[in-house]
Amino acid sequence: MAHLILFNKPYGVLTRFTDPHGRRTLKDYIPVPHVYPAGRLDLDSEGLMLLTDSPALATRITRPGRGWPKTYWAQVEGVPDERALATLAAGVVLDGVRTRAARVSLLAEPTLWPRTPPIRVRLSIPTSWIALTLREGRNRQVRRMTASVGHPTLRLVRYAIGHYTLDGLATGAWRALEDYRDAS
Repeated sequence: MAHLILFNKPYGVLTRFTDPHGRRTLKDYIPVPHVYPAGRLDLDSEGLMLLTDSPALATRITRPGRGWPKTYWAQVEGVPDERALATLAAGVVLDGVRTRAARVSLLAEPTLWPRTPPIRVRLSIPTSWIALTLREGRNRQVRRMTASVGHPTLRLVRYAIGHYTLDGLATGAWRALEDYRDAS
């Protein structure tokens, strides 16, 4: 049976186990041998990652278009109107290719751990939170999508992968699952 680890990646941690430049990596948090990340999360993004020792499971989790859905909470500049939300949901064009349809909604400000360093704040521009659920994972996709509709992302937290969530998992903490369920 494959092992599955849930990890709440802090801001500024690389999603690999080594770094020639001495930056923080998964090795600084997860002392479990022979596991690797099922997918990526940018250095400046936070939140849920799954790690496994099974290449087959990693493929099921990350398969473009058919992998497990990923839900992100994005703090954005301004307050997106219905048109911006509908555009995000329908898909936006990035690098000449339209993103797949997504589930998108405004979100009440979630209760999260403080980010270090904190986001930049401009007193003249309000911020709001949106939830986006995607089934693809292009490079910096959420940030590029929100910027394309005029609401740049200030903070990005992956809240869920399939039915697994950050609930009960502090930043920097991990939990091994003895018995996992396919969340496709």
